[in-house]
Amino acid sequence: MRVLQSQEFKGYLQVFVAGVLWGCIGPFIQLMEQYGSSFAFTSFLRMAFSFIILAIITVAKFGVPSLRVNQKTLLLCALLGLVCHGIYNVFYSIAVTLTGVTVSAVLMNTAPVFTTIASCFWLREKFTWVKSAAMLVNITGCTLAATGGNFDVMLFSLTGILCGIGSGFCYGMTAIIGKLAGEKSNAFVISTYSYLFAAAGLVVFMNPWGTPVPWNESVLLLGFLYALIPTAIAYLFYYQGLQKITESSKVPVIASVEAVIAAVIGVAIFKEQVDMMNLIGIFLVIGSIILMNYRIHPQISHNSN
Repeated sequence: MRVLQSQEFKGYLQVFVAGVLWGCIGPFIQLMEQYGSSFAFTSFLRMAFSFIILAIITVAKFGVPSLRVNQKTLLLCALLGLVCHGIYNVFYSIAVTLTGVTVSAVLMNTAPVFTTIASCFWLREKFTWVKSAAMLVNITGCTLAATGGNFDVMLFSLTGILCGIGSGFCYGMTAIIGKLAGEKSNAFVISTYSYLFAAAGLVVFMNPWGTPVPWNESVLLLGFLYALIPTAIAYLFYYQGLQKITESSKVPVIASVEAVIAAVIGVAIFKEQVDMMNLIGIFLVIGSIILMNYRIHPQISHNSN
C-alpha cells in the first residue's frame, strides 16, 4: 500500500512539473510572433518538431520494435493527437482571435469539469464532494487570476465562447484518452504517435502552407525549443505521471498550476500588472490542487467485543 501511495505521489509530482513547463509557453509564442510566425505555423512547428524529437529518443532508447503497437493503441493515439493537440489548437486559436487571450484562457480552464464528468462515465470514478469543491475553487481561481474580477469585457461572439469551451473540452480529454492509450503502452511511444497525428491534422485543418511561411533561423530555433521544453518534455512528464494516478479527474486540476506559472512569468518578464484579485485567484488555484489531493481517512472503530 505504501509503495502504491509513493508511486501515486510521484505521479502527482510529474503532472505538476508538466504544468510548470506548460506555464512557460507564453514567451515562446510571443517571441515567434515577433519574428513573423503565424499562430498556425507556430502550432505546426510545435507538433512537427515534437514528433521528430520523440521519435529519435524513442528509437534510441527502446529500439525500432517499440514503435509497433496494436490497432486499438494506434487509434487512441490518433484521437489523442487529433483531438487533444490538433483540434485543441484550432479551437484555441479561434477563441483567442474572437475573445482575446485572457478570456480564452479562462474558458480553456473549464477542462477539469469535462475530465471529471468523463471519468465518472468512462472510467467509473466516484464523484465526491472533495472533487466538486476542488473543481469549483479551481474554476473560480483561474477566472480571477485571468480577469482580476473584471467581467465588463466579457461580451463576445457566441462562436468565440463556444470555441473557448471546446478547447477546454479537448484539453480535458487528454487525461482520459492518454490514460486509456497508456494502459499497456510506453509513454514515449504514445507521445511520438500523438504528435505525428497532431502535425498531420494541423496541416489539414490549419493549412500552414497556404500562406507565406517565415523559414528563418530564429523562428525555427524557437520552434525547436518550444517543441522540446514545454511540449515534448512536459508531455512525457504528464503521460508518465498519468499512469501512476488512480483518479484521472484529479489530473487537470493539478496541471492547472500552469495558470499560476504563466501569471508569474507575465509579471516577472513582461511586467504585466497583477492586482489583489489576480493574487487571490492564483492562491485559489494552488488551494484547489491541495484540496484535490486531500484524502478522507475512514475512522477506525476501537469498540471492544
